[in-house]
Amino acid sequence: MNRRPARPGAPRSNEIFDAPSANREMAEKLTRETLRRQARTRGLELRHTSYGYALIDSERQRLNGRNDLTLDEVAKHLAVPPQ
Repeated sequence: MNRRPARPGAPRSNEIFDAPSANREMAEKLTRETLRRQARTRGLELRHTSYGYALIDSERQRLNGRNDLTLDEVAKHLAVPPQ
């Protein structure tokens, strides 16, 4: 008897649900999406890089030449009113 493989992301019977970890992941996802929307209203794009996050301007250049920002640093940058 052949069994179909479980669909990706489906919990397996031997996995234990970790609620605190799931809550942290959801909070980070919500923060990231909020920052992405805030950046978009300023004409920027929030991109994930292999080192962290980068804010990309309309000329496709990284703001401050950095691609290793944390979400907290992105939030601080977006909190400053545009000039």
